[in-house]
Amino acid sequence: MTRSEIDFLLFSTALKLLLFPSYRSTDFEVHRNWLAITHALPVSKWYYDTTSEWTLDYPPFFAYFEKVLSIPAAYVDPAIVDLQNLGYGSWTMVAIPTGAADPARQRLISGSLFFHPGFLIVDHIHFQYNGFLFAILLWSILMARAGRNLYSGVLFAVLLNFKHIYMYLAPAYFIYLLRSYCMSKSGQILGGRFVALASSVILVFTASLGPFIWMGQLPQLFSRLFPFTRGLNHAYWAPNVWALVTAAGPRPVTILGITINEQGIASASRGLVGDTVFTVIPHVKPFHTFLITACVQMVYMIKLWRTPTYESFLNALALCGFTSFLFGWHVHEKAILLVLVPLSLLAADNYAYFKTWMIASTAGIYSLLPLLFTSAEAPIKIIYSLAWGTMTICPLYKQVYEFPPSWPLALLDQLEYAYVIGFMPLQVFFVAIPMIAGKNPDIQFLPLMATSVYCAIGMVWAFTRLSILYFSNAFGASPK
Repeated sequence: MTRSEIDFLLFSTALKLLLFPSYRSTDFEVHRNWLAITHALPVSKWYYDTTSEWTLDYPPFFAYFEKVLSIPAAYVDPAIVDLQNLGYGSWTMVAIPTGAADPARQRLISGSLFFHPGFLIVDHIHFQYNGFLFAILLWSILMARAGRNLYSGVLFAVLLNFKHIYMYLAPAYFIYLLRSYCMSKSGQILGGRFVALASSVILVFTASLGPFIWMGQLPQLFSRLFPFTRGLNHAYWAPNVWALVTAAGPRPVTILGITINEQGIASASRGLVGDTVFTVIPHVKPFHTFLITACVQMVYMIKLWRTPTYESFLNALALCGFTSFLFGWHVHEKAILLVLVPLSLLAADNYAYFKTWMIASTAGIYSLLPLLFTSAEAPIKIIYSLAWGTMTICPLYKQVYEFPPSWPLALLDQLEYAYVIGFMPLQVFFVAIPMIAGKNPDIQFLPLMATSVYCAIGMVWAFTRLSILYFSNAFGASPK
């Protein structure tokens, strides 16, 4: 490791240790309960246990991971793995989990990912394990960049069996590996490579699902992994197309002079169970969101099929994440990391990619801030995000900036920066409304709705920008 990498590691470790006393979300109890389930129960009961409402709903590799963590946890603090000890929290519980062509630009992008506010908020305060999961994803992407596509495919298969949300990226992997690894330039199947990749992936899934297939529990496992009884939107709307539709589509009502949709909010934001019913637009069901997502992704997959290079794959990967985030069913705001991480790898390519990344990062990171709603974390999330932007966005801007070649593009450039600056008055609104309205339940949701809608506008625009960039680039030659 270089000196700068060691400094990064020491600084980030110290920062995470300082966050031990901070706010913990329900995800903290979710993972504590999963430690208890995998420690106290046999494998045959893991996906049947209902002691807590936070039932195990991740793929088997993650369950095995929780099992491994539960072994030292039981020695450090036996109360952690007590299945009946619901809502337990202690510092011992927090301490157990760990987790471009220009070299200067590469270091800048690496540092931006290492210190990304999304990981700080979601993993180290809100409490999840995205850091090591995205490390597997980045490892897989780097294997593809190095031309070691078999290893790339195996790593992605492993990742899918840790957390199934990465299925959103699977179309790009399937098309890219098929065209660049399993087929020749003339389009013929390379039998040896196809068998090697297929057998490796099957072996990974067998190791993960084999015990549950043997016990006849595959239907129960899938029912936990894909709970379609939840509503279209999460309780706090993710900044996607459905947030815009929910805010603008149904019949409005007026509260304190501000027009909102009371029924839309009530039906669209159910978290654990429920369905979404609109009063004007057609009723949206899981199948509809799946069909829309698949159709939009198919457009990018056609392009990837025709130009199966690493650069094309990376663009398609980011667009697959974008599409699933914008059009998917019951999307969590935390899923924005599926967009921001692959997109970060494109940010240093040129000014157009930088602007797309900057808009998406600003909107995406800001959309995560409401996850930390206690006053103690307010300075941390704001100051840290601003510091990250100053140390990443500003230096990268200086390296890639290009003056717009025409006055319409120059005007668009200024409008995009005006959108980013618009987050300042949005933050004032977010803070001021609760202070003015107090605990009035009629408008408590307004700051969250405004955040979702404003961030959704930026995400949709960034998605549009990236789509245009993808189809306007040739991406080099055919596969080797």
